[in-house]
Amino acid sequence: MTNRRQFVQKSSLLGMGFLLQKAAGFAMPPLTQNYTSNRPAVADRNFKSAAVDAVIEQVKKDLPNKELGWLFENCFPNTLDTTVDFEMVNGKPDTYVITGDIDAMWLRDSTAQVWPYLPLTKNDKPLQTLIAGVINRQTKCILLDPYANAFYKDVNKVSEWKDDITKMKPGIHERKWEIDSLCYPVRLAHGYYKQTGDTSVFDADWKAAQKLILDTFTEQQRFNGNGPYSFQRTTAWATDGVPLSGYGYPVKPCGLIVSTFRPSDDCTLLPYLVPSNMFAINILGKMAELLQLPSVNEPALAKRALALKEQVQAAFQKHGVIQHQQFGKIIGFEVNGYGSFHMMDDANVPSLLSLPYLGAIEPNNPLYLNTRKVVLSENNPFFYKGKAGEGIGGPHTGADTIWPMSIILRAITSVDDKEITHCVKNLMQTHAGTGFMHESFHKDDATKFTRKWFAWANTLFGELIYKLHQEKPGLLKQI
Repeated sequence: MTNRRQFVQKSSLLGMGFLLQKAAGFAMPPLTQNYTSNRPAVADRNFKSAAVDAVIEQVKKDLPNKELGWLFENCFPNTLDTTVDFEMVNGKPDTYVITGDIDAMWLRDSTAQVWPYLPLTKNDKPLQTLIAGVINRQTKCILLDPYANAFYKDVNKVSEWKDDITKMKPGIHERKWEIDSLCYPVRLAHGYYKQTGDTSVFDADWKAAQKLILDTFTEQQRFNGNGPYSFQRTTAWATDGVPLSGYGYPVKPCGLIVSTFRPSDDCTLLPYLVPSNMFAINILGKMAELLQLPSVNEPALAKRALALKEQVQAAFQKHGVIQHQQFGKIIGFEVNGYGSFHMMDDANVPSLLSLPYLGAIEPNNPLYLNTRKVVLSENNPFFYKGKAGEGIGGPHTGADTIWPMSIILRAITSVDDKEITHCVKNLMQTHAGTGFMHESFHKDDATKFTRKWFAWANTLFGELIYKLHQEKPGLLKQI
């Protein structure tokens, strides 16, 4: 098994020289591109959706730009084509979703990978069942360990990270505590219910998982000490190590929730990760809504979720909004409750840039717009502009690397058509002829990229184009 860190080192050196994995349905396109689909053959696809195929056909038909249509055709179905493993277990749908080149299921990635398909479940019952299976599988993962971020399908499999100094168990790939890992499954469950009206997935196990989420969030407010979680790893990568015996630098308990790691799987510098706390505020409201459904009937848990939401919200208002010396009031990236803050943004979601996409803030909110100015400028140490493009990266892939995900989220959250067009064109210019999105590329040379098979980035690009096709078809026709 190649872990994410090792793969970054290898693939960034290989650039365009490697062959894309046949198992993933990839094929290196010829130098003169004829825009033949890079999807696996129909017989080799992991899952087939008539609704998804119909969307691809319609979007391609409506796009004058053949390259853009080709990218959409390759990317939008990539999760279904290559990463899902569906079966019925004890009479319930069960769907294991890998990220791509890593055979493990992240709670975050698996939600984000199937999220764009939710609106299509109304006309595709098998697709609905597949996503119900993701919810059921995520419930199992949370019940196994709410502090873990990534899991195996085989609950008896022992991880390559078995020697991490934390409470590792079989079935867990990695045990990095990240707030968003418990937020994303709630987002998926709520989105699924809103689209389908189906409450069958909200069974006793799901309810137990919601209680465990609330317990974990409460523990990591640290009003009663550090809590049960700590993490240390023997590694040369500074962002994989957690200082002070694996508990991180001190915080002053204030109502915010500690996140030992970021969505990038890099450790936080200051443990209150503000974008993830804002995501949690939004998610706790959605959790309460689901718990109050007549068929779920958990008023006590719903009340607890709402009380926690109010507590985190009040703490955010007091500690999460900071005074920037140039821009005035903005949302901080990380804080510690003592008055210190860390100013940056990361490409992974939740990020400051992505907050409207997650429903955590309105895209025209003055506080967000002010924050956006900072993170999309040289005032963000991980914003890069080069010959190949411009966007946000992060410590995970090193200096001078831009994540296509950040360019996609910039477009999704933008209220400016010129900015959206700029982002789409930049994405078209930086796929390095492969027809797929990647984890990152060098700011001056898009052929130097990491992760040749990264389904989240692929599907997210498809989500952007599908959204624009529905909401701004005229804009796409001008590209």
